[in-house]
Amino acid sequence: MNNKVLIELRVPDIDKVYNVFIPVNKKIGNIIILLSKAIQEETNNIFKVHNNLLLYNSIDGRRYRINDIVRKTDIRNGTKLVLM
Repeated sequence: MNNKVLIELRVPDIDKVYNVFIPVNKKIGNIIILLSKAIQEETNNIFKVHNNLLLYNSIDGRRYRINDIVRKTDIRNGTKLVLM
């Protein structure tokens, strides 16, 4: 699976952690949309999707820009991210 990476995604709003494969050829903004909609569906609308959601590296707190392509970031298998 060279076109996807396995990440650990923490969602503080609902106090959950997910292990998720994300495509490396998509923009971070598109990944945020896909992840947030999947989490909203999985939680039966407990998690509310809003336009201010961002992805952060949970180790160093760095925010990923929405126009960055995953492949061109430091996101690799095992990277721990936070969606908030």
